[in-house]
Amino acid sequence: MQQEGKATFQIGHSFYRPSSQLSRDLGVLAAAIYKQQTGELRVLDAMTGCGVRILRYALESGADYLWANDGNPEVHYTLRQNLAPVLEPDRYQITHEPANRIFWQCALDRDYYDLIDIDAFGSPGDLIAPSLPALKYGGLLYLTSTDGRIVSGHFPQDSLRLYGAYARSHPSVQEQALRILLGAIAQHSAAQHSAIQPVFALYSGQTYRVMARVLPKASNLAKFYGFLGYCSHCGHYESLDWRYLSRAHCANHHPPQPMSLSGPLWLGALHDRAFLRSMADLAQTWQWSKVVTLLQTMQAEADLPPYYFPLGEIGRRGQFDIPPRDRLIHALINAGYAASSTHLDPQAIKTTASLKTCVEVAQSLSISRAT
Repeated sequence: MQQEGKATFQIGHSFYRPSSQLSRDLGVLAAAIYKQQTGELRVLDAMTGCGVRILRYALESGADYLWANDGNPEVHYTLRQNLAPVLEPDRYQITHEPANRIFWQCALDRDYYDLIDIDAFGSPGDLIAPSLPALKYGGLLYLTSTDGRIVSGHFPQDSLRLYGAYARSHPSVQEQALRILLGAIAQHSAAQHSAIQPVFALYSGQTYRVMARVLPKASNLAKFYGFLGYCSHCGHYESLDWRYLSRAHCANHHPPQPMSLSGPLWLGALHDRAFLRSMADLAQTWQWSKVVTLLQTMQAEADLPPYYFPLGEIGRRGQFDIPPRDRLIHALINAGYAASSTHLDPQAIKTTASLKTCVEVAQSLSISRAT
């Protein structure tokens, strides 16, 4: 038997990755806050595996009704063994259908869910559009991607095929991957006359997870959906909307140098700071100290520019020993810039300062330390 959170379960012939517990912790917290705010929580877990997420949504988030679906019928016995002793028969159902078929059937039956969890192996790109009609307005869509080499720029043609976004390689590709996923949700939602608000975006253990709230209002696509430019000559980043793509040149050079473009992708806030604050308060009550620390970092990085600077990149550009991360962050803040650590890379910073400014500030810290 395995134990995670309040759930006790068997794995059997199903798939279970202990290292993904952090993403399940965040999902459980978000679902619990949603239940507190709305008074109702119906969960559809489209690729449930052994059912650990279903159990945790029931036991910790207080879900009213749960649908555990897995395309592999061989896991049925394990699922039944895990769920039946804990959940009342009228509180859940188990099916073994392709996720697309489940979503379309929900839409036809007008059977809408507050939280749809799609813990896909590989790319979830083909599941985004059909999942949205099964989601209640204001509900939460929780996506997983494990195709890191595609969304981080190694195979841009595959990224274009799966997400409608061309991914290029650069030093902050982990954030790029999350923003491509959010951008795909935003685009498909706009096609269905909805808008999104990211709840959080997590990179952990080579897995990307994003949660977004889908809202019944005019699309915010034009405001938050664009391109990220990167200059390989000087490391400068710039976000560009569709109207200015022809100006995608780095002005730090004479003549200006072309920038490589990734996108389109989500350029707005990476997380909902207020929602994360509520999650952190609940995590504190549950004594999940590591999760509280993570959520505090995510709150700090939420509204900063859509990229980060690895400390190694700052040191390489400046040709000097890098000062401690927190010391550099404090120096940038004292210089009038916003700056924070990032959960995406413990050896990186997010800031409104340019890379050139980061190099100059870090260099002055290195000189002062040497003297």
